Amino acid sequence: MHVAADRERASSGLEQTAGEVLDRRLLGSHPRPVAVALSGGGDSLALLLTAADWARDAGRRLIVLTVDHRLRPESAAWTQACAAVAERLGLAFHALAWTGDKPTAGLPAAARAARHVRLADAAREAGARALLMGHTADDVLEARLMREAGSSTPEPREWSPSPAWPQGRGLFLLRPLLGVRRAEIRAWLATRGETWIDDPANEDTAYARPRARQALAGGAARAATAAPRASATALALAVRVDKAAGFEIDRAVLRGAEPAALARFAAAACLCAAGTTRPPERAKAERLATRLAGEADFTSSLSGARIEARGGIACFRREPGEAARGGLAPISLSPGETAVWDGRFEVTCGRAVDVAAAPRGASPMARDEGAELAIRPLTHARLLAACGAIEAEPL
Repeated sequence: MHVAADRERASSGLEQTAGEVLDRRLLGSHPRPVAVALSGGGDSLALLLTAADWARDAGRRLIVLTVDHRLRPESAAWTQACAAVAERLGLAFHALAWTGDKPTAGLPAAARAARHVRLADAAREAGARALLMGHTADDVLEARLMREAGSSTPEPREWSPSPAWPQGRGLFLLRPLLGVRRAEIRAWLATRGETWIDDPANEDTAYARPRARQALAGGAARAATAAPRASATALALAVRVDKAAGFEIDRAVLRGAEPAALARFAAAACLCAAGTTRPPERAKAERLATRLAGEADFTSSLSGARIEARGGIACFRREPGEAARGGLAPISLSPGETAVWDGRFEVTCGRAVDVAAAPRGASPMARDEGAELAIRPLTHARLLAACGAIEAEPL
């Protein structure tokens, strides 16, 4: 009797929390699938179980994606365990792998990037526009502790664009359990007789994340609440897009923004205008924001973008000098193939063609003068997503 009561209380809390987030962010009945990232750990297992219940009620199809990083001898067995869970729930399962040589330095960041690329490729191939991930309130607190220790790790957001670029274009990450503590999730699973995988790497204090996890378990930041995020949406909506997919915005609009919102916008504008994959460091973005809010004219470069502030207008464009450092590289298209050039334009041609930078280096052109390219700029949509202007699963 007491076990049943405990289970009912756990269900009403965690399942209701996740269900409210899923209802708010995702479309109702729709033929497009929703992807779920499953590692086999307790957080992602609880996510999958709650998402499966929600999907049955909402009439949505789920697909389950698992990435084997090939870093541990147990990883193949972990993938098989994930496949068994998906089979038990009657869900399609896709096993993905990070093959090849692994870096000797920066392994956690490299593994995370590789995972996002593979998840994004698989989700897009299946037609999904939303990928569910099992981050929790503990992940938010751990990220905060890591930043206090000098890391640039950002806090996970409930809804955000995929960080994989260009593989993740048009794909959004949703974290329905971000308001739930890990201990509550483990208790919820235990009442259901579920078992999960505990990756020994989570205890390896050679890396920052396990150190933050241990500090959190020892009492650090227990009373912390979710940090407020300054919205840069209004700034992203205020930009004007030029012919080369760069951005212009009135500096008066920038001066009226909160400093944190301006710094977030400036970082996103540089990243998107340049088509690059690595955002600028927070301190550099904050320094740029301070200059943008000032009165003096200036020209600067950051993360592959050229920023010019002249006469009350700030412009963010691709830095032409990147060509000398290996940027703006040409690509070859097969007949009918679609690809992304320079991280900024999606291009398609009806026949085989090489695509390279136009003479001024800002936009693509076919090297064969007789070929006609279909060109779709990506920068503005990416900026809107990065700044929170897209709040739910797109139609």
